[in-house]
Amino acid sequence: MSSTDTISDMLTRIRNACLVRHPTVAVPSTRMTRSIAQVLKEEGFIVDYEETGEGIKRQLRIALKYKGRTRQPIIKTLKRVSKPGLRVYSNRKDLPRVLGGIGIAIISTSKGIMTDREARRQNVGGEVLCYIW
Repeated sequence: MSSTDTISDMLTRIRNACLVRHPTVAVPSTRMTRSIAQVLKEEGFIVDYEETGEGIKRQLRIALKYKGRTRQPIIKTLKRVSKPGLRVYSNRKDLPRVLGGIGIAIISTSKGIMTDREARRQNVGGEVLCYIW
């Protein structure tokens, strides 16, 4: 089944897999989902990701990260901010801080997909895609 909003689809699949403590989750592979997975890996929210399949059947297999013997998910909340029906943009001065810096906001900028901290460091604004903590 195809989805018009691949970012929401990715976040929902990760959220659902974390709730039932699956070790991995498969999401359709696009440039945007690969970039978001790269940011999640760099920030320590996931273990790793790999691309499988070819052509239209390409998927990202994302290895989720848990802590402790009770396997509590590292990702507590994934919240989509900018949606296809209502885009949310932020200039460099007004970039959001998620939970006072504990969480991250993923921003789509002219220099690529990055966290809110990295966007502040590079002095760029852009579309606020989602919040993660």
